[in-house]
Amino acid sequence: MRKWIRYSKTSILGLLGVMLLASCDRSKYIVLDPKGPVAHEEMRLIIISTILCAVVIIPVLAISVYIVVRYRNRPGNNAPYEPEWDDSKVLEVIWWGIPIVIVAILGFYTARTAIDVSKPPVKDVTPVVVQVTSLDWKWLFTYPGQKVATVNYAEIPAGVPIQFVLTADAPMNSFWVPQLAGQEYTMPGMAMGMWLQANKTGNYYGSGANFTGTGFAHMKFRVRAVSQADFNKWVARLRKNSPALTRDGYEDLVRPNTVKELSFSSYPEHLFEDIVNKNGGTYFHHQHHMGEDVPMQKTHTHP
Repeated sequence: MRKWIRYSKTSILGLLGVMLLASCDRSKYIVLDPKGPVAHEEMRLIIISTILCAVVIIPVLAISVYIVVRYRNRPGNNAPYEPEWDDSKVLEVIWWGIPIVIVAILGFYTARTAIDVSKPPVKDVTPVVVQVTSLDWKWLFTYPGQKVATVNYAEIPAGVPIQFVLTADAPMNSFWVPQLAGQEYTMPGMAMGMWLQANKTGNYYGSGANFTGTGFAHMKFRVRAVSQADFNKWVARLRKNSPALTRDGYEDLVRPNTVKELSFSSYPEHLFEDIVNKNGGTYFHHQHHMGEDVPMQKTHTHP
């Protein structure tokens, strides 16, 4: 018995030690290392959910250990077996009331967070719109305000709200940049919207989070946040030095294969809208605009 208790204590201490070590350097766990206001909101929801779960899990585990130890069968136990028992209103109120309260609290914070992240992180700054099309097995980014396009990487200005408008011209996928925002599905015929913003410059890991076949492991992309001046220079450089993406070039991209990072000085007009509509988009009401009405921008200014 003593050995069992000692083993349990050691296991619990070991688990706590691992948790403490994991919390020392959150940069190794990008989901727990938010770098933007949207990701910070979602991180707060993760913490609240963890605390609420711990409110249930820790007492249940502790009571389980206590019951096993306290009411175990011992040698020479002559206690009669009495399976007849009655209900307890107090216990029923506890084991039904506590989960109801926890679910209500969690539902409130989840709804509030969902509403908050569906709005621009900053209200007084003009956002940049980036259209995202998931293909087999690559990501196409088109910039309706800058009229440039990229594959497998996205350049964004730091400190500026970015509205990603998402669709798919392949099986459904999930767009995910863990340090900047949560996941959002890309679906054929749909234009889904999501906001994110990078507080600091740097490279952020992104990937597809929905299995889409043999090339799924290669559906990774890079989001590079730069200063506004560098973003403007990047746009100018693409317009000057990169080839144009034609309709035939897009048809080549659609074919199932993997490619490296690509840049394009322009792309066919209304390409994103045509992708959405050809997959049945004309039959759906789109909550988010497709970004096609964004005027071409030479510069982007903010306070």
